[in-house]
Amino acid sequence: MLPAFVPMRSLRSCAHRGSILQINTPSQPVPSFVLFSLGFRPFFLLASVYALISILLWGGIYVYGWTMPRLPFSTMHWHAHEMIFGYGMAVAAGFLLTAVRNWTGLDTLRGYPLAGLAALWIGARVAGWIFPGQALPMMALDLMFDLWLAAAVFRPILRAKQHDQIGIASKLVLLMLANLCFYLGVSGVLEQGIVWGLHCGLYVLLALVYSMARRVLPMFIERGVGYPVKLRNRVWLNRAVIYVFVLFLIADVFWQNVPVTAALAGLLFAAHAMRLAGWHTRGIWDKPLLWVIYAGYGGATFGFLLKALAPFTSLPPSLALHAFALGGIGMITAGMMARISLGHTGRNIGHHSRLLAPAFMALCAAYVARVLLPIIAPEHTLWWLGIAQTAWMVAFASFVWVYAPILVKPRADGMPG
Repeated sequence: MLPAFVPMRSLRSCAHRGSILQINTPSQPVPSFVLFSLGFRPFFLLASVYALISILLWGGIYVYGWTMPRLPFSTMHWHAHEMIFGYGMAVAAGFLLTAVRNWTGLDTLRGYPLAGLAALWIGARVAGWIFPGQALPMMALDLMFDLWLAAAVFRPILRAKQHDQIGIASKLVLLMLANLCFYLGVSGVLEQGIVWGLHCGLYVLLALVYSMARRVLPMFIERGVGYPVKLRNRVWLNRAVIYVFVLFLIADVFWQNVPVTAALAGLLFAAHAMRLAGWHTRGIWDKPLLWVIYAGYGGATFGFLLKALAPFTSLPPSLALHAFALGGIGMITAGMMARISLGHTGRNIGHHSRLLAPAFMALCAAYVARVLLPIIAPEHTLWWLGIAQTAWMVAFASFVWVYAPILVKPRADGMPG
């Protein structure tokens, strides 16, 4: 979710070799079980494994007609919910628990408490299958996880009086409320709860990812392309995007006014395209850890164009939603997890596995198959879905193969973390 939120003055002080998050790190001994020494380790591992397993299940159900235990809601809603509140929240937890520790100089969860939080996340993922047709066990575990994570992030921020980070952490509260809204809909308490919860969850998570890109992508590019370059980050544009996005969310989810939503989406497309143009330099395309984030940002931005064209076309709304999800969340979070995992385990981010570029290309292929090919040849949509799901699984199988050993082993430089 996500490395959006390191203050720029802190980012400038980071060494190229390490992670952007290696700032003001507390000197604490490493727990005997390395996996739970910092938040990024268990949650990036869980997120990447779950990205693989959940899409394998979803592909089997949707494309091949597998029969699965009865869930408390439809399998379509399960897929959407688990991508947002399962995968997405795991990535957010891994980033924020690590980043907040470095921003504040205060410990976040580690050891047994971190293992307990991870256990809650796992429990929420499997409860729907263990208790067929019952929403309460899944809801209880899921919301307990959301609440504990929010408390674990807010506590050091408030103790350190870093009030400028509260806006970032508050997105966890909004995600928790969206999740609650979803479960109220499942339980029949809130008529529109499922739709509101899923759409709000997606948009808040997307906002988290966009905030990350705004803060760190220009710095990554400037330091990573190998030659001097100065990119632009316009303050007025940054503020305008936030305000327009809030209006867009309200118009699309609650007001459901298609013309207004389309107009606001058009503004967001233009604004984000302007950002991308200001951040471009040719050296991006030689660095997989740069181009996957840049391409993911562009893929999400294309989703706003699809929303803007909605009143004039018969394209299904799911295309825009998958542009946001595959581009803005899938590709960007994969790139950020790859970079952070290298930096925070004492490895040189310039010397990564050769599997990374093919894995990221597979994510791009998934985006093309799920978003673009159905526009060109909608009569073959089921084929495109199968290809997209396969490409996604190839990407995350490669990611797990490369990063699982890194995430469970001590740092390469012998430092704690």
